[in-house]
Amino acid sequence: MPFIRKIFLILVLSFFVSIAIAYVYDFDEDVFLIDSLWRKVKTLPKEKRPKVVLVLGGGGARGISHIGVFRVLYEEQIPIDLVVGTSVGSIAGAFYCAGLPIENFENIAKNIHWKDISNFSYPSLISMFLNENLLSNEKLGKFVSKNIGEINFAQLKVPLICVATDLNTGERILLREGSVGFAVRASAAIPGIFKPVEYRQRYLVDGGLVENIPVNVAKIFNADIIIVVSVAADITKNNIDNVFATLMQAIYIQGKTLDQENLDMSDIVIYPDVGEISAFDFRNAYKTIDKGFIAAKRSLKNIKMTIINKITENVLLE
Repeated sequence: MPFIRKIFLILVLSFFVSIAIAYVYDFDEDVFLIDSLWRKVKTLPKEKRPKVVLVLGGGGARGISHIGVFRVLYEEQIPIDLVVGTSVGSIAGAFYCAGLPIENFENIAKNIHWKDISNFSYPSLISMFLNENLLSNEKLGKFVSKNIGEINFAQLKVPLICVATDLNTGERILLREGSVGFAVRASAAIPGIFKPVEYRQRYLVDGGLVENIPVNVAKIFNADIIIVVSVAADITKNNIDNVFATLMQAIYIQGKTLDQENLDMSDIVIYPDVGEISAFDFRNAYKTIDKGFIAAKRSLKNIKMTIINKITENVLLE
């Protein structure tokens, strides 16, 4: 049999074998192509790929779902060059940027209680309303330092920015130097519940008051690709049956429009299905880890494709 005819038959046979494999195993050509290119992307030095910024929104106990997202990012070797976090996003970001193993992070999440991070309790709430004394979240800073060490921002493995609010001026304050534990505490001081945190003659409270999903901060730091994890509440399903719940609902409503504007400016948004979980339900918060994992897996193809599309063809073919 002539050589050319042999080659032709081999090509034809390969074609039909490929079709058969695709039929039997539900072969996805896009996924195959993306994964092939991704193997090259993973080996690229930082200067030859886009700057990827991960934005972690606030949402109280719902923010535990960030851990599931981190697991996917780690397993798939998605490069993250900067993390910007507000409130619980700052807490999660501190653990991630410090390089805490995911397994350790999950164990901490399964055992965390309000008593570990504040003096929040029903008796203390009653005392607060009767005596007009705000609660303290000083324990939060100690909790973070206990688990990642007494480190400052310069010692983090991935750069982190924590967003807080100046209670006197309404300014957005970016914390990115000094003690990580202190910055996280300031970023997560819920106004009207916890005492403002004093910092350089300013009084700081939760960053969610000005920017719960701080995409604008990512843009300031020249992000090429912005990945957002949104753990916002479904405000239509909140039970507004006390003063505390009413206060939180007012904060959610205030930030909803601004949140949407920020989401529209991002490249990828990961939405863990946690909208019905209370921001204060740490007892069941660990159950949201799987929801974060599922949501990140759902976005994985888009994340990889967005990064690949930002890299020049010449770099990928080197």
